[in-house]
Amino acid sequence: MILKQLSLINYKNFDSRNFELDEKINCFVGNNGIGKTNVLDAVYHLAFGKSYFNPVASQNIRHGEDFMVIEGLFSKEGKDERVVLSLKKGQKKVIKRNGKIYDKISDHIGFIPLVIISPADRDLIIEGSDTRRKFIDGVISQSNPAYLHQLLSYNKLLSQRNSLLKYFALNNTFDRDTLEIYDLQMDTLGAEIFEQRKYFLDTFIPIFKERYLAIAGKDEGISLNYESQLFENDLKTLFRESINKDKALQYTSKGVHKDDLKFEIMGHPVKKFGSQGQQKSFLIALKLAQFDFLKERAGVTPLLLLDDIFDKLDENRVGQIIALVNKEEFGQIFISDTHPERTEEVVKATHQTYKMIKLSEV
Repeated sequence: MILKQLSLINYKNFDSRNFELDEKINCFVGNNGIGKTNVLDAVYHLAFGKSYFNPVASQNIRHGEDFMVIEGLFSKEGKDERVVLSLKKGQKKVIKRNGKIYDKISDHIGFIPLVIISPADRDLIIEGSDTRRKFIDGVISQSNPAYLHQLLSYNKLLSQRNSLLKYFALNNTFDRDTLEIYDLQMDTLGAEIFEQRKYFLDTFIPIFKERYLAIAGKDEGISLNYESQLFENDLKTLFRESINKDKALQYTSKGVHKDDLKFEIMGHPVKKFGSQGQQKSFLIALKLAQFDFLKERAGVTPLLLLDDIFDKLDENRVGQIIALVNKEEFGQIFISDTHPERTEEVVKATHQTYKMIKLSEV
């Protein structure tokens, strides 16, 4: 997968900008606040139909304007593919591929395999379990459209079950038969989601450990552990056991929507016991393992976006990352950095073609 051209209209801090891109490495450099990360986020937008950094879609429109357009010309398996994302305030987002509008944005997920590594990834360590679940679900969904549809169906039923529990509390009533209609459907979907997550992590964790070892240069006792209530019992039984608690809380307290992924170093939480360098290495290893997994499943080399990753890493770890990226398994790479000289020195060492794109105030 290669992005040949990128065009932005009224996107974030850009009025109109076109980029002709190198097939291997593209470096966006300039001062903080100039829009380097925004360019990488535009590429992410074209893959996932949303921003990596700002979930409020309308806030990605340039201030003072009422619409935005992001357009990319890709080459996938030797064929040109034009993807256009447009958004007008007050209207639904539209994604077109070669002029044809997708009925559902979820149908587009996986067409452009992509991995982003960013300082914002630290949320995976410091935030709650929902952030780590989204990571798992995002990786699986890119290579398995059926999983994404199961997940969307489960979440819709979960929302409806929670609304029903609130209705019961508000009206001082309870109808077990109606609740069981949701329980049975969620039990089936939850079991499928659980099995897919378990299978994915059985494959993913060894890849992650190998990547971490390559970055750190030594075994630092890191581990990933999948936690799910479905290891204890099936969802139907869990619902039955927690019904009184659910009635009191007015929401569903058991299910795959409570799954978590524990990040540990020497048996302790990375959040508390990992150094800054170890935490960053942990996150980069996670994302490179995601790259490996997607490449194998999709049969297409994903785009790799490196947003400000040289910050807070010692010289040795930066060197290890660049040595990894220099291998033939990687395809097109996008880098953002505040230091043009540092970036160019790093990419020159890869002996690959590259383009330095300096952004400045418009």
